[in-house]
Amino acid sequence: MQKIYVQYGCGLSAPKEWINFDVSPTLRIQKTPLIGDLLKSKLNTTFPSNVLYGDIIKGLPIADDSCDGLYCSHTLEHLSLDDFRTALRNSYKVLKKGGIFRCVVPDLEYSARLYVSMLDKGQKTASMDFMNETLLGIKQRPTGVKGFISSFLGNSHHLWMWDKQSLAEELSRAGFVNVRPCGFNDCEDEMFKHVEDPSRFEKAAALECRK
Repeated sequence: MQKIYVQYGCGLSAPKEWINFDVSPTLRIQKTPLIGDLLKSKLNTTFPSNVLYGDIIKGLPIADDSCDGLYCSHTLEHLSLDDFRTALRNSYKVLKKGGIFRCVVPDLEYSARLYVSMLDKGQKTASMDFMNETLLGIKQRPTGVKGFISSFLGNSHHLWMWDKQSLAEELSRAGFVNVRPCGFNDCEDEMFKHVEDPSRFEKAAALECRK
C-alpha cells in the first residue's frame, strides 16, 4: 500500500512526493474556473498546480488514521489559540498510529532574548525591532477597498507565538507522544527531506512527535 504524506500551509513549496494543502484566499481564487484565469495576471502569487485548497481548522479532505507523515512550516503561528488547538486535534486525527508530525514555527524565545539583549545594550528601538521581528504589530490599519482586499488575501501577521516548551506541552495535550526538538533533515523517515527547507529552521522552534 502506498504511503501518504501531507503538508498543510504549504505556500509555494509543494513537492510532488507530498499532498500539499493551503488555505490562502488567493489559491481559492486561482482554482475557481474562469475567474481564476481572468484574475491570474492580477494576483500577487501564483501557486503550483499541485497545491490543493484545504483548511486544517475545518479539517482536510484526508481520511482519519491514513497519513504516514504530516508537516507544517511557519503556519501555526498565524492561528488564534483556539484555532491552533483545533488544528492540532485535526492533525492528530489524520495520522496513522505511529505516524510522524513535524512542525516549525518562529521561536518566541529567540526573539524575546534578542529584545532583552538589545534593551541591555541601550538600543532605543528595541521594542520596535521586536514587533517587526515577531510580526505581532500592525503598522497601518487597512482602509478602502484596496486595503481590504490586500488584508483579505494576505495572512502575514502572527496571532500567537510559541517557544519549544509551550509548543511541546500543547502537542502532548493533543495526544502526541515522543515529542522532541528537531532539526533540518534529522527525521528517520527520509520522505521529509523532500519537504523541508533549511532556512525555515533558522530562529525557529521545530518539534517532531508521533501519534
